[in-house]
Amino acid sequence: MTAIHGVIEAQSQLVLTREEGLLASVTTLGGLRRWRDALVQANTRPDGSYGCALGALCAQLPDDDERSRTALAAAFERWHQLLIETLERLRDLGVLTVDADPHKLGTGLLAALQGGYMLAQNAHDPQPMADALDMALDRIDTFASR
Repeated sequence: MTAIHGVIEAQSQLVLTREEGLLASVTTLGGLRRWRDALVQANTRPDGSYGCALGALCAQLPDDDERSRTALAAAFERWHQLLIETLERLRDLGVLTVDADPHKLGTGLLAALQGGYMLAQNAHDPQPMADALDMALDRIDTFASR
């Protein structure tokens, strides 16, 4: 295993373990907002270290490193699956209406998160991340059972 593959494995494990822990207990839309708050808070560092460890690795890889890209794609797919499972749980609990599409909403949520990470990193300000996640969560809220 090369050094970069070891870094990818370690960072993937770190991020996915964190996400599993945060998302496992989400049973309300308020819980989903608390997940958002935890990510935004974690992205606010006194030293200006903003961004996603996995996204940063993606940006740094050469196009011909297929092994690394495959490993990162698997990590992102697992993250996506965690979001889908959370949204399915909310739908199954009746928090979201039956017409909510967890796959589509999970894709939008992950895209907002990753885009938000990138914008926050560039601006050295977590607000763009918070705003992107708020927009995605506002969309999910349109499927809330009333």
